[in-house]
Amino acid sequence: RALRGRPAAMEAREPLRDVRGALRAVLARLREGEPSEGREPFELPRFWDALGQTFQVTSQEATKLSLAFSRPPLPSAENCRKLSEDVQNAILAVATVYYWLPKGQGTTLRKMVRDATTEVVEGMIQLTDTILNAPVESLSQEQLISTGGVWEACEQVSNLPRGEYNQAAVVSALAACLGVVKDAVEEMEHALVEGQDPYGDIMEDEELGFRGNRDTYWSEADRQLLSSCMGLMKASKACLKKVLAAVKAHGKADSPEQIAQLDDLADIASEISPSVDELALSMYPPVNPLAVRLNAAKLASVLKKVLEIAKTSHVCPPPEEGWVQFLTGAVDHNMNKIKNFTQGQL
Repeated sequence: RALRGRPAAMEAREPLRDVRGALRAVLARLREGEPSEGREPFELPRFWDALGQTFQVTSQEATKLSLAFSRPPLPSAENCRKLSEDVQNAILAVATVYYWLPKGQGTTLRKMVRDATTEVVEGMIQLTDTILNAPVESLSQEQLISTGGVWEACEQVSNLPRGEYNQAAVVSALAACLGVVKDAVEEMEHALVEGQDPYGDIMEDEELGFRGNRDTYWSEADRQLLSSCMGLMKASKACLKKVLAAVKAHGKADSPEQIAQLDDLADIASEISPSVDELALSMYPPVNPLAVRLNAAKLASVLKKVLEIAKTSHVCPPPEEGWVQFLTGAVDHNMNKIKNFTQGQL
């Protein structure tokens, strides 16, 4: 009897397979696709309301679907078709609202909304997968986790930056970069504390043998070079802090030009934290001074570009150009010291 019930159960879930295929197509389109330029006048408050509603409906549909397949008796083929249709419609509505958002609103804002939208679609695909692969009789741990995953993705909509158009999105992106750079600076400062073994928490001394091993300790010359690298890392932190404050104070999104300037700042600032990380990694012993110099030069060039873009944009009115000059000087000063320390290596 149990065996006879199985094909029927499989059949009941058939519409879910079709939905999974449709959702995968939506996901592929979201990943490649560009929103269309809407013909109607675009209203941001209306957009946020609609996006919030579609995310909420999707969360509810995920709950209904999960409950229907959580215990016997399983939904009939007809009910499963209805559930599947509702899920598909909810996801199509989410994607449609994302497509309302015109390019002119700024690429930083669009990227954040697109990431949130794809996360919801991925969550729903994961949930349909789990239900299709689960044994029919029971609610699996995976199904609970997948349902929670959709809820969580749908709640992300409330964390999206909703201030003045693109400005709030750029503030949020810059603040995230600053957080990462702050952590990297603190970690490096901690490792560089005088006399500290940078690998002390990883290896036992007996394994290393000779305590003066160049591979695990910094020489005096290394430390001199690294103090200028720290100077450059701190300049990165100061640079992001100042740009963030300038965008908060003066950032506007009233014209396409202002929106584009904010996007340019967010784009180039996003290169700071990976460049800081690469420099920090090359600072661990054994130090290769040329690798350090190369990574430092890359970071310095990113910082100079950020400062240049800030200076020529609306977020930096003439009375505020002082901090741009000061930080440009700090970047040059540390880079020159790094060049001097590594000159003999060339």
